[in-house]
Formats: sequence, structure tokens, C-alpha cells
Amino acid sequence: MHQHDSATEILTQAVLRYAVDRMRLDPPPLDRSLPQADLVAMAGRTITPGGIGGLEALRRFGEVMAPACISVDHPRFLSFVPAAPTEASILFDLVVGASSIYAGSWLEGAGAVFAENEALRYVCDLAGLPPSAGGVFVSGGTAGNLSALIAARWRWRRRAGGRHDRTRALVIGSANAHSSIVAAGRAMDADVIDVAVDGRGRMTRAALEATIAALDPVDRDRVVAVVATSGTTNAGIIDDLAGVADVCAELGVWMHVDGAYGGAGLAAPSVRDHYDGIERCDSFIVDPHKWLFAPFDSCALVYRDPQEARRAHTQHAEYLDVLHEGGADASGADTDSAEDTGHDELWNPSDFAHHLSRRARGLPFWFSLATYGTDAYRDAVETTLQVAHQGADLVRAAPHLELVIEPELSVVLFRRLGWGPAQYKAWSDRMLRDGLAFVTPTGWRGETVLRYCVVNPRTTVDDIRVIIDSLADDPGVRP
Repeated sequence: MHQHDSATEILTQAVLRYAVDRMRLDPPPLDRSLPQADLVAMAGRTITPGGIGGLEALRRFGEVMAPACISVDHPRFLSFVPAAPTEASILFDLVVGASSIYAGSWLEGAGAVFAENEALRYVCDLAGLPPSAGGVFVSGGTAGNLSALIAARWRWRRRAGGRHDRTRALVIGSANAHSSIVAAGRAMDADVIDVAVDGRGRMTRAALEATIAALDPVDRDRVVAVVATSGTTNAGIIDDLAGVADVCAELGVWMHVDGAYGGAGLAAPSVRDHYDGIERCDSFIVDPHKWLFAPFDSCALVYRDPQEARRAHTQHAEYLDVLHEGGADASGADTDSAEDTGHDELWNPSDFAHHLSRRARGLPFWFSLATYGTDAYRDAVETTLQVAHQGADLVRAAPHLELVIEPELSVVLFRRLGWGPAQYKAWSDRMLRDGLAFVTPTGWRGETVLRYCVVNPRTTVDDIRVIIDSLADDPGVRP
């Protein structure tokens, strides 16, 4: 399987050519998903005893399977949270795959871990966290939120001195928190309670205090963390981070900030003040594969005090003991600088989340940052914010449309006057079928509305205008 012959060389060139050609499509085709039966008929049987050969497998992928995947990096893919990886990050993702790096420990992947930590330092600096802060790249926001809350529960139990070793934990979050917070509660066998939000969907200090005041003393003692959101996925709204930080400080509980989508806005000076208070958090996540121009899958999980996370997550086994021998000198770090950064032990990424084996998923992000510089990232995020808000101006000016709320980041919610769920779905389906755009309905306070999210610097105001004009008098959809 690993012999290097002329056939392997031909396949290598074909795969590289496919990757480069796909990367340079501007724009790529939007494409669309297909039913299982269609894919079976078109692709045929691909896994056989004798194999179909690399070139044939590549042909079937390129002609059948790839067109059945919607291009998330298309400038008019505006549903959910799109992705727009840079050319540098895509190219380096090939390098990561080819390098066979195990990035769970310093012993086996010191160079990769060092580079990932450089990228994590950028994230920590954006949030205003101290030099001692650090963390790890995990697969996505769901894994990041769960790992942070596990660390929060560990600290809560340690501080209780054994009193809460068998107590069911309680997590408090906004009513608009991401669904992964409830999923984390299920995984941890913890209770999750919601804080009512204001008219914009924001968790405020007053509402959080009211929720906590309504708890009986036993439940109040069970609170391990409060989860704030810096950019809700549905509407791009930032919670009252400073107010949440005050409440957490008064209660002595962990403050976690879910910035999976919106945390990237920290890079934009125009909205940086919206995040005031985030520098006081105990943990924070942001997904570079969303709004920081990296390929899937990558979530930066950082802790104010990584040692708390290490104590919560480090796995112990006979064959793993060697990974934790030595200290800063063994890692090659200078002792003084290690103390300055708080990274005074071997930095094993497996110690900071609920995982062991991991690929170096932060390297494409690191390579892109190193290639283009942080100023380019600042400018790209500002560009997407500008396009999103100029698009909101077009909505305001359109007599057939209406903004649902004023946008804060790069998500815009709006309604088409006179339409209901069926009309929205029919329009969305037609736009995708015709290869024009991928914009799906969402819900807001029980109403079906439209939503677009801009994270791709190649998305223009004209792209938004195409969508708005198509809603004026769509011939295939009548209110």
C-alpha cells in the first residue's frame, strides 16, 4: 500500500492538481446535496475487494460526490456560519495530512505544539487574557464548551474539599446559548438552567442576578459556571460580559465565554468595545474555521489558568507516565520565559480537553496567521462586518423587507413582509437549486424569518443585493 512507483506518482500529481484547482475556483460552484438513491446510482460501489484504483476513486469523488456537497466557501453561502479558509491555510492542511504528526504530546510533536501555541497566544491576546493563559485546539465549539465546563466542575469540587464529590453540578447560561451547552450538561450529567434574555436576545447582569436569587441555597451551592455568549449563532448578539464577570466574581464561580462564531470579532477595532469584560473570563472558545479563515475542524479553547484544566483532564496510565516527566527544561523552553508565560511544564495538548489522540488541527490557522499577518486578519474581519451592515442598509431601503433587530456583528435577521414558513422554504430551495445562493430561514421569537451570516471577505454588497432583489417579486413563490 505504501510502495512508491510510477502509478503512485501519477496519483500524487492528480490529487495535488485537484486540490489546487479546487482552491483557485473563484467562486466555486455552489452545488447542492443529493438523495442517497441518486448517489448510489451515480457513484456505484466504491469499496471492493480488489479496489477501484486511486484515479478512478478520485474521478468518482470529483464528478459525483464533491458536487453533492454544498460549497461552504461560496460567497453566497450565507446560512448557518459559513467558512472561508485562506489559500495558505488550505495548502498547509495538505502539509499537516502528509506529515503524520501526532499532536497530543510535547514528546511526539513539540514543533507542532509550539506553533499551535503561537496561534493560541494570538487568541489570548485578542481576549486580553494574561501571559499565563493557554489551551488547545479541539474539533469544534461543542468539544470546547464541554471541556471548559468539565474543568469548571473540577475546580468547584476541589474547592469544596470533597463536599461536592457526589453532588450534581449546575450550569447557568443564556436562553439563547448554543445548543452545545445543553448537550454538555447531558454529557456531564449536570443541570443547565436558562437566564431570560432582553428584547435583543442578550443576557444581562440584572437577569442573571434575578435567576441566581431565585435559586434555593442548595441549588445556589451547586452552580459551577456561568456561560456567556460573545456572538450568538442565530443573531450575532453579545451578552453583557462585564456584568456576567461581576456576578461570577461575587459568587466565586467559573465564567466561560462561548465565542465559537462571534469571538473572531475581537480582531475588529470597530466592535472591540462590545466585548468588554471578556478579559475576566476563566475560559473562552473561538472557532477559526468559522470567522478566522481556517479549514474545518478547528476550535481554539483557552484558559486563564491552564493548570486548572490540566488537573481536570490529564489522563493517567502506565504507558503515558513518560509524557509527564520533566519540566520546562525537558521541553526545551527557557526556564525564565516559561515562568513568564505560565507554561512551566511539558505542554501536552491532550491535558487540556477531553481527548487524547489528536491531529495538529491548529497548524493551518497558525500558518495562515504567520503568512499574512494579524493586520490582514483585522482588515478581513472589518470587511465582513462592513458588508453585513451595508446589506442591512439595503434591507432597510427595500419596501418588501424589514429588519428584525439591528445587527451587532455579521449576522442579519430580516423578514419578507407577507410571507410565512412555506414561502420562505420554497424561495430558499429555489435559490439553492438554481445555484444562486444558500440562505435558509430561521426562527426568532416564534416567527419564521430570514437570516444571512457574512464571514467570507469575498462576499460583496452586490451578493447581498442579489438576494434582496430576488425577494421582491419571486415568480416561483407568491405570498
